[in-house]
Amino acid sequence: MRATDIIAKKRDGEELTTEEIRWFVDGYTHNEIPDYQAAAWLTAIYMQGMSRRETFDLTVAMAESGDQLDLSPVIPYAVDKHSTGGVGDKVSLVVLPLVAAAGIPVAKMSGRGLGFTGGTLDKMESIAGYRVQLTEEEFLQQVRDHGIVLCGQTRELAPADGLLYALRDVTATVSSLPLIASSIMSKKLAAGANAIVLDVKVGMGAFMRRVSQARELAQIMVDIGESAGRQMVALLSDMNQPLGCAVGNALEVREAIEALQGGGPLDLREHCLAVGGHMLRLGRQDTSQYALAEAMADLADLMDSGAGFAKFRELVEAQGGDVSMVDDPDRLPQAAIQHDILVPGDGFVAQVNAMMVALACVELGAGRARKTDSIDPAVGVEVHYKVGDQVGAGDVMFTVHADNEDQLERAIAQLEQAPVYDEREQQPLPMFYDTIYND
Repeated sequence: MRATDIIAKKRDGEELTTEEIRWFVDGYTHNEIPDYQAAAWLTAIYMQGMSRRETFDLTVAMAESGDQLDLSPVIPYAVDKHSTGGVGDKVSLVVLPLVAAAGIPVAKMSGRGLGFTGGTLDKMESIAGYRVQLTEEEFLQQVRDHGIVLCGQTRELAPADGLLYALRDVTATVSSLPLIASSIMSKKLAAGANAIVLDVKVGMGAFMRRVSQARELAQIMVDIGESAGRQMVALLSDMNQPLGCAVGNALEVREAIEALQGGGPLDLREHCLAVGGHMLRLGRQDTSQYALAEAMADLADLMDSGAGFAKFRELVEAQGGDVSMVDDPDRLPQAAIQHDILVPGDGFVAQVNAMMVALACVELGAGRARKTDSIDPAVGVEVHYKVGDQVGAGDVMFTVHADNEDQLERAIAQLEQAPVYDEREQQPLPMFYDTIYND
């Protein structure tokens, strides 16, 4: 085969064979195909799209480009979740302990965040001593002993994805739906999941701005999972305003702890119960008899009883974290400055632009532009009102947590653009727009 022939074939809108896709991915992964040809191939895919079969073949080729994890010795039926990212998305910190407390073992490998806030690992590292790097033996042993593990990758999973994503980033091909779907699903297949719950965000603070676009992406990923023999559920969730109140690493850990003890913001609680409910149903492999409402009620009981919190505490202790920070969240990192931004007049909240809140957190140092950048775990923003809430002049809309005055001023400039108020009563935003199944 020749790379130029495969590029030309896709450029002209023809469907690539399974062998051509696998050959190209393997050649690029092993430095046998140069960047400029891979860039041309990605551009051809961006322009012409891919069929369901092509997208599946690309996903499998990427998944098989490196190590593949076998969880069957410790988890006969592994359930995983993935979020496409969002503002204030600390869902894994709540859902994983709840599902584990319900008797379904969870073994999740997460990453570090790029953009406005840290990823799940960055949030957990707000807890002093928490080890995100485990050996594979430690990873599997912890699942056996505790039924829960949350760490970074123990193997080189789907290396082709990392190489192709870096190239997509500099060739303006990131937004191709087949390329997005294959990137996400290749890592999930390589990580050994039997069932996957996808939380696809849509709105101002998400990559997908329109529900129709998010639904199309979700359907592609569900189709990939179905073709690979996985059970799939995809939720389309709102990201026009931040999820919960806290945006920022230590602030989000504190809020997750509150939720696991039966408190915290109502939207975060309901969101976590929905995602966790789907994971619990899939994990019990009894979706016909075990209704989602029943699964959510079971998890709510684990929240309110403190069993979810106890499992989170067990997770932190097992991975070397300072449990005193979990027992007393005031011991978590705190910023030097706390500044309130007030509501200017009476009315109703019509908008809390999630992207403006996100950009404020970038100014504060809560996120990173490159993987090598450091982040400040203490800084962030608290959002005290949601769309539809009634507010009065002088109420606190935002609390900014900053380490210096320069950061604070830049964050305030972003946050001033985030809210819109209206004299008329406003309807709350929906939490979810749709759910897509393959069962």
